Amino acid sequence: MKPFVTHTGIAAPLLRRNIDTDAIIPSREMKRVSKRGLGEGLFAGWRYTLPGSRELNPSFVLNRPEYAGASILLALDNFGCGSSREHAVWALAEYGVRAVIASGFGAIFHTNCIRNGILPVRLDEISITALAEQVQRDPQSNPVTIDLQTCLIQCGDLLWPFSLDESARHQLLNGLDPIALTLQHRRAIDVYEQARRKQRTWVYAPLEDSVEGVPL
Repeated sequence: MKPFVTHTGIAAPLLRRNIDTDAIIPSREMKRVSKRGLGEGLFAGWRYTLPGSRELNPSFVLNRPEYAGASILLALDNFGCGSSREHAVWALAEYGVRAVIASGFGAIFHTNCIRNGILPVRLDEISITALAEQVQRDPQSNPVTIDLQTCLIQCGDLLWPFSLDESARHQLLNGLDPIALTLQHRRAIDVYEQARRKQRTWVYAPLEDSVEGVPL
């Protein structure tokens, strides 16, 4: 997983409440079993003119030229609510979103972000509105910088502090998905496995000493 230390990018304001995971990636766009190929379906219901089409809706924020290359989303309360589908985060990641700044998140979506290298930042609604106003003056000339080491957001001369659970911050700063996080304890796991082998030798009996898995 790619670490998140600092990121500077174009921020796109999608200032709506209760953007659920079906809006982020509609179920009809989930045609694959892997993480890949979902970015095209991101916000498909808003991004394209008709369901199933790929004709861009010119009024949707991510299709507007001034927000080309956006890698940060600004939203209001309860972003990522609804279904627990992890595909929503996978679609955001494949599109190139590195952070979502919102006044609130769906709990499972928030966890899925951390596990997939996307930084979810909670700011109050007044701060998000002020940040959006600053960006909207000229999005390409007003990039947003997020520093996870200092927990600061900067746009122009304006700064906003934020906080994040320390374990989540550790995961993102070091690019640790749940498997990598577990493997940090490899030595303890090996010690446990070795002790278990000694205590329950019959579990680990070679196949030649058993018949259909039953020890002789």
